[in-house]
Amino acid sequence: MPKTSVVHATFVLERIYPASPDRVFAAWAEPSAKARWFSGSGEMRSTVSEFDFRVGGWERVRSGAPGGAVHAFDSVYQDIVPNQRIVYSYDMHIADARISVSLATVEFEPSGSGTRLVFTEQAAFLDGYDDAGSRERSTRALLDKLERALREA
Repeated sequence: MPKTSVVHATFVLERIYPASPDRVFAAWAEPSAKARWFSGSGEMRSTVSEFDFRVGGWERVRSGAPGGAVHAFDSVYQDIVPNQRIVYSYDMHIADARISVSLATVEFEPSGSGTRLVFTEQAAFLDGYDDAGSRERSTRALLDKLERALREA
């Protein structure tokens, strides 16, 4: 029997965006808006194979470098309060191996003329894939891309 393990990690990221809460929320809720920033970096290319933004709805994203292993993100929306909160759970796979299962909460609050976004992730990294630092860095990079997308819109 293969050796199994689980390592838990939690991180919280906060950002202030120069856009109203409804615009920032829409960047998460509308497929074309989300596609502008929720993607891999470098040689990684992403494709959205399903996006159903409603409680109980799914989002599936596949990414990878040309000729490399496919990275799979499969999420389900657990709670949505328009312009205020999104809660989703997701798992990540590299090729056929499940590497993590997470719960993510995204909160949107007015802040001056912009929006304060608070992103909290609680993750269980599975069977030797213990790289919470990488997940946090990747999420920071995505939130940077979100800021650029909001400025360009």
